[in-house]
Amino acid sequence: HGGSNPSPGASFLSSYKTILYMVTSVKKILVPLDNSKNSFRGLSAAIYFAKLSGAKVIALHSVYAPPKGDFDTSGRFNKDHKKQLDKMMNIAQTQCEKAGVDFDEKIVYGNSGYEIAKFANSSRNKIDLVVIGSRGRSSAKEIFFGSTSQFVLHKVKPPVLVIK
Repeated sequence: HGGSNPSPGASFLSSYKTILYMVTSVKKILVPLDNSKNSFRGLSAAIYFAKLSGAKVIALHSVYAPPKGDFDTSGRFNKDHKKQLDKMMNIAQTQCEKAGVDFDEKIVYGNSGYEIAKFANSSRNKIDLVVIGSRGRSSAKEIFFGSTSQFVLHKVKPPVLVIK
């Protein structure tokens, strides 16, 4: 038996040190929220890592902006969506506050995957980790793995943690 391989204990220790370094160097965690159970699971995981590292959680919601003319002229869609959005962000903020984690919210307009990736990749935002649910609200057309999660996983520069 060659003996040149490190012991399993040394391998574990090396992995543990890598994880510990990664967790303690994380200062901003981005969590896309779409009001789905999976996105709130992502929030719970982000809060867990934020507590370990002292990081701030940034909840990001992307509002799909259809071409002009697709909006109800009464503005009813906007008011209903705004009400849901405020409720969702309030829940996220409350969960962070209960855990003693700093919280910020951001709203962007456009295609979810693209906007999440753009926000996460912007050096101005200094995102260290993205935590995203495996499937969001549009799961009917994405049986296996959400297309937004898939897009984010492949296009975002910081590490991405996908929560099932």
